[in-house]
Amino acid sequence: MEAESGLLDAAFWMTALSILGLLMMSAFFSGSETALTAASRGKLRAAQDKGNKGAALALTITEDSERLIGSVLLGNNLVNILATSLATALLTRVFGESGVALATLVMTVLVLIFAEVLPKTYAITNPETAAAYVARPITVIVKVFAPVVSAVRMLVRGVLRIFGVRTDPDSHILAVREEIAGALQLGHSEGVVQKEDRDRILGALDLGDRTVEEIMLHRSGIEMINGDAAPQEILEQCLESSHTRLPVYRDDPENIIGVIHAKDLLRAMYKLVGEDQAMATALAEFDISQVMMKPYFIPDTTSLDDQMRNFLRRRTHFALVVDEYGALQGLITLEDILEEIVGEITDEFDPDAEHPIKTAEDGHYWIDGAMTIRDFNRATDWVLPDDEANTVAGLVIHEAQMIPTVGQVFSFHGFRFEVIARENNRITKLKVRPLETVAA
Repeated sequence: MEAESGLLDAAFWMTALSILGLLMMSAFFSGSETALTAASRGKLRAAQDKGNKGAALALTITEDSERLIGSVLLGNNLVNILATSLATALLTRVFGESGVALATLVMTVLVLIFAEVLPKTYAITNPETAAAYVARPITVIVKVFAPVVSAVRMLVRGVLRIFGVRTDPDSHILAVREEIAGALQLGHSEGVVQKEDRDRILGALDLGDRTVEEIMLHRSGIEMINGDAAPQEILEQCLESSHTRLPVYRDDPENIIGVIHAKDLLRAMYKLVGEDQAMATALAEFDISQVMMKPYFIPDTTSLDDQMRNFLRRRTHFALVVDEYGALQGLITLEDILEEIVGEITDEFDPDAEHPIKTAEDGHYWIDGAMTIRDFNRATDWVLPDDEANTVAGLVIHEAQMIPTVGQVFSFHGFRFEVIARENNRITKLKVRPLETVAA
């Protein structure tokens, strides 16, 4: 009895309580790591705007994720190793040499359940709430461990540099855009996010990576007004056109001298026509150069994101696109950019407003050759590459290395393309379907 009471003295209980305290600290570090890495910065920002100081601190310390993770891992390893050492000494004192194996078994179970799984499960269930609670003490720990973590960081980078691996301390493992895109794709595959919602958000995210050249109306399809035409002809052309803004040229279509808005044209002509004045006489005095607006030219390399901002800042919706030599390439409107986000926008003045894709019973898609590859991919969920061409017809010509004739069939990128119609050197109609459908 005396020997047993000697083993279970005050030192024994103090050591046992220390191990318990260290396990609680280990649970705190494990839960904090999970909470701070899993918490949504968007939700933390919203909580900060509502006055949550814990969320504000969590946002601050997660800005340097490398230092945060280093501090938390350092603290977690310190308490785990210390707890294991104390448990080994304690159980060796009671059970002798077998206490080492027993301590390993007991501490593995305790650390796994109470210091890892349990706190991390809670943290991953309520990441933003947990992150706000632990932010203050973790901030103190990060400051205390800062010198050690900096030394470890330098050592790690030095070792990695020996093996040819260079790290960027300001880089993130995943960019925000990639995280959002991945979450949307996952949500769509699980049926949580609708295809239309996914396409709209991804379309908005892609604006910075795409240029006006990819979506502009090519110059071959631009409707223009001859500035030297008779006023009656100009008026008739504007009234018959489905567009409210039309470029005005003089002598040569490349020589754009302005842009006329239908409202400005009608206002000017209304002023010329008096109650007692004949229409023909009034229109003879009309000068289109006094009504048209100054043309707005942009380079074809401008990103859609920048161009949308330029449209909003300049309070205009219409721009003419030129190449590096100043030659006219096409035109783009604010509506064109918005359509990259929300899809095709049609109104009562759009001719026919037909969908450019028609599905045949045999699985083929009948499409207009001028349809962009991006629009086709969005409509079909296919992955045709758009690195070398903007339109499906352009992709066929690029891959074929020739101007195909009607009836020719090509297979590339896992799809079958058949030329249905052609005008001059332009492919106007195509029939497309996956190769596995053909094999079936």
